[in-house]
Amino acid sequence: MKNSSIFPAATVLIVVFLLIPEDLCEKIIGGNEVTPHSRPYMVLLKAESICAGALIAKDWVLTAAHCDLNQKSQIILGAHSISKNEPEKQIRVFKKEFPYPCYDRNTHEGDLKLLKLNKTATLNKNVAILQLPKVGSDVKPGTACRVAGWGQFNNNSPKSDILREVNVTIIDRKICNDQSHYNHNPVIGRNMICAGSLRGGKDSCHGDSGSPLICEGIFRGITAFGIPKRCGDPRGPGVYILLSKKHLSWIVKTMKQAV
Repeated sequence: MKNSSIFPAATVLIVVFLLIPEDLCEKIIGGNEVTPHSRPYMVLLKAESICAGALIAKDWVLTAAHCDLNQKSQIILGAHSISKNEPEKQIRVFKKEFPYPCYDRNTHEGDLKLLKLNKTATLNKNVAILQLPKVGSDVKPGTACRVAGWGQFNNNSPKSDILREVNVTIIDRKICNDQSHYNHNPVIGRNMICAGSLRGGKDSCHGDSGSPLICEGIFRGITAFGIPKRCGDPRGPGVYILLSKKHLSWIVKTMKQAV
């Protein structure tokens, strides 16, 4: 899930005190397969590479700005397997994409993008809307969260064919920015969230970019980046874009203006 010089998208989990040997990283990185179609808000973005997103309205998907799409990219709702021809799937294309205007590929600030679908989704038990948070409050360190995706389940693996999910914990920005972690390169700012495990081994990875971070049942962030080829490394926990007040304001305004 992450595409970018520093691997934008969910990446990096954590290990005990050493790096976890790659062959011990399992699933999304320390996660498990979800019950098929139990995360009906998940959207698979299939282009030259894959990303994920969240269905936030019948014809709107929120994902990461660094996820490169083209007019032939498939926006797949109701998916569990990438390869199987599942009857639950609804395939769309996007009519227009709206990257966050202040997105910066170097700092990863504002790594958000809205996709306006060409056709509304048919909502049912397999395809459902993920409600945006009512307020853009911060998420306290220690909060339990979860993130799902079709990304790599270890650093050398192909993408996962099935949807997997991992439980991660919010890590204080001071820790994430210290010399043992990102060392302010890039700076993990107030509009970002650091999450994983201080012991390592639980993380999102390449291919999970754009996936929603759910904390205590509330949509709080979008998978953005980690350290390339070091998913699950305690020194580089996954970084997510916080659905802060300013980000939520942009999302709501953009959707209204595009009607």
